[in-house]
Amino acid sequence: MDNRLYSKGQLLSMEACTGCAACAEACPAVNASGNGQLSGLYRLDWRRRAGKAGAGWLRRLFGGKPPSEEQWKAFSDTVFRCTLCGNCTEVCPAGIGLKDLWLSLRQELVEQGAYPPKVDLIRDNLAESHNVFGEEQDERAEWVEDMDEPPEDLYLKDQAEVVYFTGCVASFFPLAQQIPVALAEVLEAAEVDFTLLGEEEWCCGFPLLGAGDLAGAKAMIEHNLEAVADKGAKEVVFACPSCYMMWREHYPTDLKLSHATQYLDRLVAQGRLPLRKREMTVTYHDPCDLGRAARVFEAPRRLIQALPGIKLVELADNREHCLCCGGGGNLEMIDQELNAEIAGRKVEQVLATGAEAVVSGCQQCLRTMATHARRNKLPLKVMDVAQLVRASLDI
Repeated sequence: MDNRLYSKGQLLSMEACTGCAACAEACPAVNASGNGQLSGLYRLDWRRRAGKAGAGWLRRLFGGKPPSEEQWKAFSDTVFRCTLCGNCTEVCPAGIGLKDLWLSLRQELVEQGAYPPKVDLIRDNLAESHNVFGEEQDERAEWVEDMDEPPEDLYLKDQAEVVYFTGCVASFFPLAQQIPVALAEVLEAAEVDFTLLGEEEWCCGFPLLGAGDLAGAKAMIEHNLEAVADKGAKEVVFACPSCYMMWREHYPTDLKLSHATQYLDRLVAQGRLPLRKREMTVTYHDPCDLGRAARVFEAPRRLIQALPGIKLVELADNREHCLCCGGGGNLEMIDQELNAEIAGRKVEQVLATGAEAVVSGCQQCLRTMATHARRNKLPLKVMDVAQLVRASLDI
Protein backbone atom coordinates (compact mmCIF):
# COMPACT_ATOMS: atom_id res chain seq x y z
CA MET A 1 0.00 0.00 0.00
CA ASP A 2 1.36 3.42 -0.90
CA ASN A 3 -0.67 6.35 0.39
CA ARG A 4 2.01 8.76 -0.87
CA LEU A 5 0.40 8.57 -4.30
CA TYR A 6 -2.80 10.10 -2.97
CA SER A 7 -3.46 13.61 -1.71
CA LYS A 8 -4.72 14.05 1.85
CA GLY A 9 -8.06 15.07 0.37
CA GLN A 10 -8.24 11.86 -1.65
CA LEU A 11 -7.46 9.70 1.37
CA LEU A 12 -10.17 11.45 3.36
CA SER A 13 -12.65 11.27 0.48
CA MET A 14 -12.32 7.49 0.34
CA GLU A 15 -13.93 7.43 3.77
CA ALA A 16 -16.71 9.82 2.68
CA CYS A 17 -18.40 7.25 0.43
CA THR A 18 -21.94 6.60 1.68
CA GLY A 19 -22.43 3.42 -0.34
CA CYS A 20 -25.37 4.90 -2.25
CA ALA A 21 -24.30 3.16 -5.51
CA ALA A 22 -25.03 6.24 -7.67
CA CYS A 23 -21.62 5.74 -9.31
CA ALA A 24 -22.49 2.15 -10.20
CA GLU A 25 -25.80 3.19 -11.74
CA ALA A 26 -24.06 5.83 -13.87
CA CYS A 27 -21.09 3.68 -14.93
CA PRO A 28 -21.04 2.70 -18.63
CA ALA A 29 -18.85 -0.34 -17.93
CA VAL A 30 -21.22 -1.65 -15.25
CA ASN A 31 -24.30 -1.04 -17.38
CA ALA A 32 -22.78 -2.73 -20.43
CA SER A 33 -21.32 -5.72 -18.60
CA GLY A 34 -23.68 -6.19 -15.66
CA ASN A 35 -20.56 -6.60 -13.50
CA GLY A 36 -20.80 -4.61 -10.26
CA GLN A 37 -17.10 -5.14 -9.59
CA LEU A 38 -16.36 -2.55 -12.29
CA SER A 39 -18.10 0.14 -10.23
CA GLY A 40 -16.56 2.93 -8.22
CA LEU A 41 -18.40 1.62 -5.17
CA TYR A 42 -16.56 -1.70 -5.40
CA ARG A 43 -13.17 -0.04 -6.01
CA LEU A 44 -13.48 2.28 -3.02
CA ASP A 45 -14.65 -0.49 -0.70
CA TRP A 46 -11.86 -2.84 -1.81
CA ARG A 47 -9.13 -0.22 -1.50
CA ARG A 48 -10.34 0.90 1.94
CA ARG A 49 -10.41 -2.66 3.26
CA ALA A 50 -7.00 -3.39 1.73
CA GLY A 51 -5.55 -0.30 3.37
CA LYS A 52 -6.88 -1.22 6.78
CA ALA A 53 -5.75 -4.84 6.52
CA GLY A 54 -2.25 -3.86 5.44
CA ALA A 55 -1.53 -1.16 8.00
CA GLY A 56 0.15 -2.01 11.33
CA TRP A 57 -2.23 -1.49 14.24
CA LEU A 58 -5.26 -1.43 11.93
CA ARG A 59 -4.26 -4.85 10.68
CA ARG A 60 -4.24 -6.16 14.25
CA LEU A 61 -7.49 -4.36 15.04
CA PHE A 62 -9.35 -5.75 12.01
CA GLY A 63 -7.65 -9.11 12.15
CA GLY A 64 -7.18 -9.14 8.41
CA LYS A 65 -4.35 -9.98 6.09
CA PRO A 66 -3.01 -7.65 3.41
CA PRO A 67 -4.11 -8.64 -0.12
CA SER A 68 -1.98 -11.20 -1.89
CA GLU A 69 -0.28 -10.51 -5.22
CA GLU A 70 -3.00 -12.52 -6.98
CA GLN A 71 -5.72 -10.50 -5.27
CA TRP A 72 -4.09 -7.23 -6.28
CA LYS A 73 -3.91 -8.39 -9.90
CA ALA A 74 -7.56 -9.45 -9.87
CA PHE A 75 -8.50 -6.06 -8.44
CA SER A 76 -6.35 -4.35 -11.06
CA ASP A 77 -8.40 -5.99 -13.79
CA THR A 78 -11.49 -4.16 -12.55
CA VAL A 79 -9.68 -0.81 -12.21
CA PHE A 80 -8.33 -0.79 -15.76
CA ARG A 81 -11.64 -1.84 -17.33
CA CYS A 82 -12.87 1.73 -16.97
CA THR A 83 -13.27 4.45 -19.60
CA LEU A 84 -12.37 7.24 -17.16
CA CYS A 85 -15.47 9.01 -18.43
CA GLY A 86 -16.00 10.83 -15.14
CA ASN A 87 -19.74 10.23 -14.94
CA CYS A 88 -19.25 8.71 -11.47
CA THR A 89 -17.76 12.01 -10.30
CA GLU A 90 -20.65 13.89 -11.88
CA VAL A 91 -23.33 11.99 -9.97
CA CYS A 92 -21.59 11.38 -6.63
CA PRO A 93 -23.76 13.05 -3.93
CA ALA A 94 -20.78 13.20 -1.57
CA GLY A 95 -18.77 15.21 -4.12
CA ILE A 96 -15.89 12.73 -4.26
CA GLY A 97 -13.47 13.35 -7.13
CA LEU A 98 -13.68 9.75 -8.27
CA LYS A 99 -12.03 10.14 -11.68
CA ASP A 100 -8.88 11.60 -10.12
CA LEU A 101 -8.95 8.79 -7.56
CA TRP A 102 -8.97 6.21 -10.34
CA LEU A 103 -5.90 7.84 -11.90
CA SER A 104 -4.05 7.72 -8.57
CA LEU A 105 -5.21 4.13 -8.07
CA ARG A 106 -3.87 3.13 -11.46
CA GLN A 107 -0.55 4.72 -10.58
CA GLU A 108 -0.44 2.71 -7.34
CA LEU A 109 -1.21 -0.51 -9.19
CA VAL A 110 1.49 0.14 -11.78
CA GLU A 111 4.09 0.83 -9.10
CA GLN A 112 3.10 -2.44 -7.40
CA GLY A 113 3.38 -4.34 -10.68
CA ALA A 114 -0.31 -5.25 -10.65
CA TYR A 115 -1.54 -4.08 -14.05
CA PRO A 116 -2.59 -5.49 -17.45
CA PRO A 117 0.28 -6.43 -19.82
CA LYS A 118 -1.09 -4.02 -22.44
CA VAL A 119 0.12 -1.15 -20.24
CA ASP A 120 3.70 -2.16 -21.07
CA LEU A 121 2.84 -2.11 -24.79
CA ILE A 122 1.57 1.47 -24.46
CA ARG A 123 4.70 2.56 -22.62
CA ASP A 124 7.04 0.76 -25.01
CA ASN A 125 5.37 2.27 -28.08
CA LEU A 126 5.58 5.77 -26.67
CA ALA A 127 9.18 5.37 -25.57
CA GLU A 128 10.33 3.97 -28.91
CA SER A 129 8.11 5.73 -31.46
CA HIS A 130 6.59 8.70 -29.58
CA ASN A 131 3.10 7.60 -30.66
CA VAL A 132 0.72 5.15 -29.05
CA PHE A 133 0.50 2.86 -32.10
CA GLY A 134 4.24 2.32 -32.53
CA GLU A 135 4.08 3.69 -36.10
CA GLU A 136 6.90 5.45 -37.92
CA GLN A 137 6.97 8.98 -36.54
CA ASP A 138 7.95 10.55 -39.87
CA GLU A 139 4.53 9.44 -41.20
CA ARG A 140 2.60 11.53 -38.66
CA ALA A 141 1.60 14.20 -41.20
CA GLU A 142 1.15 11.94 -44.24
CA TRP A 143 -2.63 12.47 -44.05
CA VAL A 144 -2.05 15.87 -45.70
CA GLU A 145 -1.23 14.08 -48.95
CA ASP A 146 -4.78 12.64 -48.96
CA MET A 147 -6.25 16.11 -49.42
CA ASP A 148 -7.67 17.03 -52.83
CA GLU A 149 -5.18 19.86 -53.15
CA PRO A 150 -2.40 19.48 -50.58
CA PRO A 151 -0.22 22.59 -50.25
CA GLU A 152 3.41 22.49 -51.33
CA ASP A 153 4.62 23.03 -47.78
CA LEU A 154 2.27 20.29 -46.47
CA TYR A 155 1.44 22.71 -43.62
CA LEU A 156 4.91 22.26 -42.20
CA LYS A 157 5.92 25.89 -41.77
CA ASP A 158 8.87 27.33 -39.88
CA GLN A 159 6.65 29.94 -38.19
CA ALA A 160 2.89 30.34 -37.76
CA GLU A 161 0.32 32.01 -35.53
CA VAL A 162 -1.46 28.73 -34.74
CA VAL A 163 -0.28 25.15 -34.25
CA TYR A 164 -2.77 22.41 -35.04
CA PHE A 165 -1.81 19.58 -32.67
CA THR A 166 -3.23 16.59 -34.54
CA GLY A 167 -2.90 13.76 -32.00
CA CYS A 168 -1.93 10.11 -32.49
CA VAL A 169 -5.33 8.70 -33.47
CA ALA A 170 -6.06 11.23 -36.22
CA SER A 171 -2.48 11.07 -37.46
CA PHE A 172 -2.32 7.30 -37.97
CA PHE A 173 -5.77 5.70 -37.94
CA PRO A 174 -7.31 5.78 -41.46
CA LEU A 175 -10.92 6.35 -40.36
CA ALA A 176 -9.96 9.23 -38.07
CA GLN A 177 -7.70 10.87 -40.68
CA GLN A 178 -10.84 12.34 -42.22
CA ILE A 179 -10.92 14.77 -39.29
CA PRO A 180 -7.59 16.56 -39.83
CA VAL A 181 -8.23 16.67 -43.59
CA ALA A 182 -11.57 18.41 -42.99
CA LEU A 183 -10.21 20.74 -40.32
CA ALA A 184 -7.22 21.76 -42.43
CA GLU A 185 -9.54 22.61 -45.35
CA VAL A 186 -11.74 24.70 -43.07
CA LEU A 187 -8.75 26.55 -41.62
CA GLU A 188 -7.50 27.11 -45.15
CA ALA A 189 -10.87 28.57 -46.19
CA ALA A 190 -10.73 30.98 -43.23
CA GLU A 191 -7.14 31.97 -44.16
CA VAL A 192 -5.79 30.92 -40.78
CA ASP A 193 -2.01 31.03 -40.50
CA PHE A 194 -1.43 27.57 -39.07
CA THR A 195 1.19 24.85 -39.09
CA LEU A 196 1.56 21.23 -38.09
CA LEU A 197 4.46 19.92 -36.04
CA GLY A 198 4.86 16.84 -38.24
CA GLU A 199 7.25 14.30 -36.79
CA GLU A 200 8.17 16.82 -34.09
CA GLU A 201 4.70 16.26 -32.61
CA TRP A 202 4.99 13.59 -29.96
CA CYS A 203 2.08 11.94 -28.19
CA CYS A 204 0.58 14.38 -25.68
CA GLY A 205 1.10 11.81 -22.90
CA PHE A 206 -2.56 11.15 -22.16
CA PRO A 207 -2.26 7.36 -22.72
CA LEU A 208 0.41 7.29 -19.99
CA LEU A 209 -1.88 9.20 -17.65
CA GLY A 210 -4.55 6.56 -18.22
CA ALA A 211 -1.94 3.82 -17.81
CA GLY A 212 -0.95 5.06 -14.36
CA ASP A 213 2.39 6.50 -15.47
CA LEU A 214 2.04 10.29 -15.56
CA ALA A 215 5.72 10.67 -14.61
CA GLY A 216 6.60 8.93 -17.87
CA ALA A 217 4.93 11.71 -19.83
CA LYS A 218 7.36 14.38 -18.61
CA ALA A 219 9.72 14.04 -21.60
CA MET A 220 6.80 14.29 -24.03
CA ILE A 221 5.44 17.38 -22.33
CA GLU A 222 8.81 19.12 -22.43
CA HIS A 223 9.40 18.16 -26.06
CA ASN A 224 5.99 19.32 -27.30
CA LEU A 225 6.25 22.65 -25.50
CA GLU A 226 9.64 23.25 -27.12
CA ALA A 227 8.36 22.22 -30.56
CA VAL A 228 5.47 24.71 -30.36
CA ALA A 229 7.75 27.45 -29.04
CA ASP A 230 10.04 26.93 -32.05
CA LYS A 231 7.10 27.80 -34.31
CA GLY A 232 6.49 31.11 -32.55
CA ALA A 233 2.81 30.22 -32.21
CA LYS A 234 0.43 32.00 -29.88
CA GLU A 235 -2.31 29.39 -29.89
CA VAL A 236 -2.60 25.60 -30.07
CA VAL A 237 -5.75 24.01 -31.51
CA PHE A 238 -6.78 20.42 -30.79
CA ALA A 239 -9.44 18.26 -32.43
CA CYS A 240 -8.75 15.58 -29.80
CA PRO A 241 -10.35 16.34 -26.40
CA SER A 242 -7.84 14.13 -24.60
CA CYS A 243 -4.89 16.07 -26.04
CA TYR A 244 -6.72 19.29 -25.15
CA MET A 245 -7.37 18.10 -21.59
CA MET A 246 -3.78 16.90 -21.17
CA TRP A 247 -2.37 20.25 -22.25
CA ARG A 248 -4.83 22.21 -20.10
CA GLU A 249 -4.14 20.24 -16.95
CA HIS A 250 -0.53 19.05 -17.22
CA TYR A 251 1.40 21.40 -19.54
CA PRO A 252 2.92 24.48 -17.86
CA THR A 253 2.22 27.09 -20.57
CA ASP A 254 0.70 30.52 -21.15
CA LEU A 255 -0.27 29.64 -24.72
CA LYS A 256 -3.93 29.97 -25.68
CA LEU A 257 -5.38 26.46 -25.91
CA SER A 258 -8.56 25.82 -27.87
CA HIS A 259 -10.52 22.77 -28.85
CA ALA A 260 -11.49 22.77 -32.53
CA THR A 261 -15.17 23.29 -31.69
CA GLN A 262 -14.28 26.48 -29.79
CA TYR A 263 -11.96 27.70 -32.53
CA LEU A 264 -14.44 27.02 -35.35
CA ASP A 265 -17.21 28.65 -33.32
CA ARG A 266 -15.07 31.80 -33.24
CA LEU A 267 -14.38 31.67 -36.97
CA VAL A 268 -18.08 31.41 -37.80
CA ALA A 269 -18.98 34.21 -35.35
CA GLN A 270 -16.34 36.40 -37.03
CA GLY A 271 -17.85 35.72 -40.45
CA ARG A 272 -14.63 34.18 -41.75
CA LEU A 273 -16.22 31.10 -43.33
CA PRO A 274 -18.38 31.10 -46.49
CA LEU A 275 -21.33 28.83 -45.66
CA ARG A 276 -24.06 27.29 -47.79
CA LYS A 277 -27.39 25.80 -46.77
CA ARG A 278 -27.39 22.04 -46.28
CA GLU A 279 -30.53 20.35 -44.98
CA MET A 280 -29.66 17.75 -42.36
CA THR A 281 -30.81 16.64 -38.90
CA VAL A 282 -28.02 15.75 -36.50
CA THR A 283 -27.55 14.97 -32.83
CA TYR A 284 -24.46 15.91 -30.85
CA HIS A 285 -22.46 13.56 -28.63
CA ASP A 286 -20.50 15.32 -25.86
CA PRO A 287 -17.04 13.71 -25.61
CA CYS A 288 -16.19 12.92 -21.98
CA ASP A 289 -12.91 14.87 -21.92
CA LEU A 290 -14.48 17.87 -23.64
CA GLY A 291 -17.84 17.92 -21.88
CA ARG A 292 -17.63 16.62 -18.33
CA ALA A 293 -13.89 17.26 -17.95
CA ALA A 294 -13.51 20.67 -19.66
CA ARG A 295 -17.16 21.83 -19.39
CA VAL A 296 -17.25 22.75 -23.08
CA PHE A 297 -20.92 22.30 -23.86
CA GLU A 298 -22.19 25.39 -25.63
CA ALA A 299 -19.49 26.14 -28.24
CA PRO A 300 -20.12 22.98 -30.31
CA ARG A 301 -23.90 23.46 -30.14
CA ARG A 302 -23.63 27.12 -31.10
CA LEU A 303 -21.41 26.13 -34.01
CA ILE A 304 -23.75 23.39 -35.27
CA GLN A 305 -26.82 25.63 -35.01
CA ALA A 306 -25.02 28.41 -36.92
CA LEU A 307 -24.66 26.17 -39.99
CA PRO A 308 -27.49 26.97 -42.47
CA GLY A 309 -30.07 24.19 -42.76
CA ILE A 310 -28.64 22.02 -39.96
CA LYS A 311 -31.18 20.97 -37.34
CA LEU A 312 -29.88 19.84 -33.95
CA VAL A 313 -31.82 17.35 -31.82
CA GLU A 314 -30.54 16.44 -28.38
CA LEU A 315 -29.80 12.97 -27.06
CA ALA A 316 -31.84 11.75 -24.09
CA ASP A 317 -28.63 12.01 -22.04
CA ASN A 318 -26.58 15.04 -23.01
CA ARG A 319 -24.07 17.58 -21.77
CA GLU A 320 -22.68 16.54 -18.36
CA HIS A 321 -24.82 13.39 -18.37
CA CYS A 322 -23.92 12.26 -21.90
CA LEU A 323 -23.31 8.52 -22.18
CA CYS A 324 -19.71 7.52 -22.84
CA CYS A 325 -18.97 5.91 -26.22
CA GLY A 326 -16.52 3.43 -24.66
CA GLY A 327 -13.41 4.80 -26.33
CA GLY A 328 -11.58 6.28 -23.34
CA GLY A 329 -9.30 5.12 -20.54
CA ASN A 330 -7.28 2.82 -22.83
CA LEU A 331 -10.25 0.41 -22.58
CA GLU A 332 -10.05 -0.53 -26.26
CA MET A 333 -6.59 -2.01 -25.66
CA ILE A 334 -7.58 -3.72 -22.40
CA ASP A 335 -11.02 -5.16 -23.20
CA GLN A 336 -12.29 -4.81 -26.77
CA GLU A 337 -15.49 -6.73 -26.04
CA LEU A 338 -16.51 -4.35 -23.25
CA ASN A 339 -15.53 -1.40 -25.43
CA ALA A 340 -17.90 -2.68 -28.13
CA GLU A 341 -20.74 -3.29 -25.66
CA ILE A 342 -20.54 0.29 -24.36
CA ALA A 343 -20.45 1.63 -27.93
CA GLY A 344 -23.54 -0.40 -28.77
CA ARG A 345 -25.55 1.14 -25.93
CA LYS A 346 -24.45 4.58 -27.05
CA VAL A 347 -25.43 4.03 -30.68
CA GLU A 348 -28.84 2.71 -29.60
CA GLN A 349 -29.55 6.03 -27.91
CA VAL A 350 -28.31 7.93 -30.96
CA LEU A 351 -30.66 6.00 -33.27
CA ALA A 352 -33.58 6.76 -30.97
CA THR A 353 -33.28 10.48 -31.84
CA GLY A 354 -34.11 9.82 -35.50
CA ALA A 355 -31.15 11.96 -36.58
CA GLU A 356 -29.40 11.23 -39.87
CA ALA A 357 -26.01 11.64 -38.25
CA VAL A 358 -24.33 11.82 -34.88
CA VAL A 359 -21.73 14.56 -34.64
CA SER A 360 -18.98 14.67 -32.07
CA GLY A 361 -15.77 16.54 -31.36
CA CYS A 362 -13.50 13.57 -30.70
CA GLN A 363 -11.60 11.22 -32.98
CA GLN A 364 -11.98 8.32 -30.54
CA CYS A 365 -15.74 8.85 -30.38
CA LEU A 366 -15.88 8.85 -34.18
CA ARG A 367 -13.84 5.66 -34.38
CA THR A 368 -15.83 3.83 -31.73
CA MET A 369 -19.33 4.74 -32.90
CA ALA A 370 -18.54 4.48 -36.63
CA THR A 371 -16.95 1.06 -36.16
CA HIS A 372 -20.02 -0.21 -34.30
CA ALA A 373 -22.41 1.20 -36.90
CA ARG A 374 -20.42 -0.32 -39.76
CA ARG A 375 -20.04 -3.76 -38.18
CA ASN A 376 -23.74 -3.93 -37.43
CA LYS A 377 -24.82 -2.37 -40.75
CA LEU A 378 -26.76 0.40 -39.04
CA PRO A 379 -28.20 3.36 -41.01
CA LEU A 380 -26.19 5.99 -39.18
CA LYS A 381 -23.61 8.51 -40.30
CA VAL A 382 -20.92 9.37 -37.76
CA MET A 383 -19.16 12.69 -38.24
CA ASP A 384 -16.78 15.02 -36.48
CA VAL A 385 -17.83 18.66 -36.11
CA ALA A 386 -14.95 19.64 -38.43
CA GLN A 387 -16.40 17.37 -41.13
CA LEU A 388 -19.85 18.90 -40.71
CA VAL A 389 -18.43 22.41 -41.06
CA ARG A 390 -16.37 21.36 -44.09
CA ALA A 391 -19.50 19.95 -45.77
CA SER A 392 -21.23 23.29 -45.19
CA LEU A 393 -18.52 25.40 -46.82
CA ASP A 394 -19.53 27.23 -49.98
CA ILE A 395 -16.29 26.66 -51.87
